[in-house]
Amino acid sequence: MTDCVSDALYRDTVFLDPDLNLSRSGHVCFSMKVLFIGDIVGKIGRQTVRALLPNLVSRYKIGLVIANGENAAAGFGITEKTAVELFGSGIHVITTGNHVWDKKEVLPYIAKENRLLRPLNFPTGTPGTGSIVCAATGGERVAVVNISGRVFMNTLDCPFRTGREEIDRLRKETGVIIVDFHAEATSEKRAFGYYMDGLASAVIGTHTHVQTADETILDGGTAYITDAGMTGPATSVIGIEKDQIIERFLTLMPRKYDVAEGKAMLSGVVVEINAENGRATGIQRLQITYP
Repeated sequence: MTDCVSDALYRDTVFLDPDLNLSRSGHVCFSMKVLFIGDIVGKIGRQTVRALLPNLVSRYKIGLVIANGENAAAGFGITEKTAVELFGSGIHVITTGNHVWDKKEVLPYIAKENRLLRPLNFPTGTPGTGSIVCAATGGERVAVVNISGRVFMNTLDCPFRTGREEIDRLRKETGVIIVDFHAEATSEKRAFGYYMDGLASAVIGTHTHVQTADETILDGGTAYITDAGMTGPATSVIGIEKDQIIERFLTLMPRKYDVAEGKAMLSGVVVEINAENGRATGIQRLQITYP
């Protein structure tokens, strides 16, 4: 197993004890760490999470685990069975995106399981919910919000206005707010990050399955990355057998796609947050191959 961990970016603190942080000024503040796992693809992605997650939680002293699971069922969509498996592996909240409805059997489950989110900005009356407030292992209240972009995506309600309204509501309950912004265009993602700076603890991009190297903490204290990447087959084109995708580009003919096999990788980020004010103090990008 190869563990490729990027250097962390820090504002006032570094990753220290999970319960106690000491800033450069000497002020003591309580911190927590959130692990966000990039888009889980197929059985190979689920197996990788099950194998690697316990060590990651222990190593980084993680208080809450969030993962995007919209491709967890055979590469397209999610089912009750795959969601239950992911929850059993140690994930606390599952976010999704434009593939959330690919497996129709998820409809009754998502209507009753509030830990499985769908994008907040779907029209009123859509099954499920776009946000949740839950307790981390240390007792901290954490809000998780799932929002979809609109550029090159389905035309949903405005993510900026809808997101701002929801985060203003959630800030009355907790200052620790994590946003999964599921979007295609890097410009829309970066604009959304700046728009939420100082309001959310972290804005984490998903959808493209390609991890970006722009993790940072914005001026208002919001941790940001354009895309957390993918958890699934390493030798693939965004999770699919590479030869199938190459054939599609060469012939333009539609075909059924299969999740690739072989070595896997887990991609994501660890975000450290001051639990007293909700500001991020560190973000660290992860990419780990398995086995």
